[in-house]
Amino acid sequence: MNKIIVYEQEDFSGLKKEFTSDVPDLRSVDFGDCISSLKVIGQPWIAFPDPDYKGVPAAYEEGEHKSLSLNNHISSLRLVTEDLENPQITLYEHPNYEGVSKVITEETDLTYGYFNDRASSHVVQKGAWLLYEHSRRKGWFCVAREGTKNPNYGPVFNFHDKCSYVYPLKGGQPSVAAKILWDLKKIESEREVVLDEIIGINNTDYEQTFTSINSRVYEVATKHSFKLMAPTLQIDEKFSLNIDPSTTLTVEKEKPDSMVTSDKIEVTVSVKIPPHSELIVQVIKKVVTASVPVEMSIIRNRKTKTEIGEYRSMSGRQVSTKYTMKPIVVKKKT
Repeated sequence: MNKIIVYEQEDFSGLKKEFTSDVPDLRSVDFGDCISSLKVIGQPWIAFPDPDYKGVPAAYEEGEHKSLSLNNHISSLRLVTEDLENPQITLYEHPNYEGVSKVITEETDLTYGYFNDRASSHVVQKGAWLLYEHSRRKGWFCVAREGTKNPNYGPVFNFHDKCSYVYPLKGGQPSVAAKILWDLKKIESEREVVLDEIIGINNTDYEQTFTSINSRVYEVATKHSFKLMAPTLQIDEKFSLNIDPSTTLTVEKEKPDSMVTSDKIEVTVSVKIPPHSELIVQVIKKVVTASVPVEMSIIRNRKTKTEIGEYRSMSGRQVSTKYTMKPIVVKKKT
């Protein structure tokens, strides 16, 4: 949910109110000109010093804002509802979208190029933008939202040839729901690994019961891993893959997206060996590598996008025993 929580005092103290939609006049809800800190969840909000979204605004993205530039001077609030992914704005050198143009798709400091202090009109193709007077997001700024055009910076803004920094507002972290599609599981490889070999020899003329001196304990493990199938896709938030009731893989940016879970399995060998026979017991671990598609529903600003990932496991938890019996040749006495 997109939400703003506003507080009467700094550091989130005093009276507070929550809003999930535009508020044209905070005095109508008894909270005008008293906001000193706020928290934003989801999409950004624009705060205005006057009712009906007038005056020089301030923009607040998702996060906690302990103090405000418009301290005790916020009279209206507006939620940014645009899709903020893949933003684009076109700046024009002259009014009425004439002269040299520059298409911008990311945060840009114009003082490092040839378009500093040259813009006089713009068209916003996608997203919501802040156009600043000075470098490093300083000085006076205006808000430019998707689908809007400003043909002339002069009459209203007195902003001709003054734009030095362009910043696209960023949406809040989306929620990610991941579902492993077990029906599409694919076995990539299978192999057997010998963990141990136990030998029992019966040189007598009578059947004997062979039991390993102690029950043997072997460590087995499964390696779990996840990857995105689209190489250019990035997910900044963490999410969980519920592999089974006792195993959850947490995928988080800049942290290894793999884990190893291990157990100890006890194997007891107890078998009867015929007279003059040799018993060979092999403890075998079956290692299986499998892959499964993962469907991820990424929800941001009430819009859902589906992406596909892949869960892989290399499991060596299946332990079995293999028995081989062979006779012992008895040498005759001469």
